[in-house]
Amino acid sequence: MSDQALTTRAATPDDLDTVNAIIERAIMRWSLPDRVKRLSLPLYKYGAIDLEFLTMEVVEHEGRIIAVAAWEPTGAGQLPEGKQGLLLHSLFVDPEAQGCGAGTQLLQRCAQAARERQLDGVLVRAQPDAVGFFQRQGMEELPILQPDRDYAMRYWLAL
Repeated sequence: MSDQALTTRAATPDDLDTVNAIIERAIMRWSLPDRVKRLSLPLYKYGAIDLEFLTMEVVEHEGRIIAVAAWEPTGAGQLPEGKQGLLLHSLFVDPEAQGCGAGTQLLQRCAQAARERQLDGVLVRAQPDAVGFFQRQGMEELPILQPDRDYAMRYWLAL
């Protein structure tokens, strides 16, 4: 599977079953106890209402959705001081398609959306299994300034 064969487009309500199946397959591979994965899975799945508040894009390969990302503007409280940005709400690649460039393509689309809005960057609250991916993308780990508020693995992509 090559980058040239990947296409990115806006997600539609008709995509949500496929998107949620990808999310479930990805989460079930996380390094967490099965019970934790089962209990948290519903919190990660999307419904049609989410498309009204989030920008969601999918990557297709040969007409099949293999990855999804969603983002939204975020408040200054989570961002580096004085910065404005988008929160990469989620980025999931079907486990069978990981390593093909779909995740990178979606992160680049989110960064492009931030640039178009003249924002300073993209913030992600990474799941531990995904930290390596975000580091390889050049994202910088943000320090924990308020332990009772700050997510432990926040990464920032300055634009």
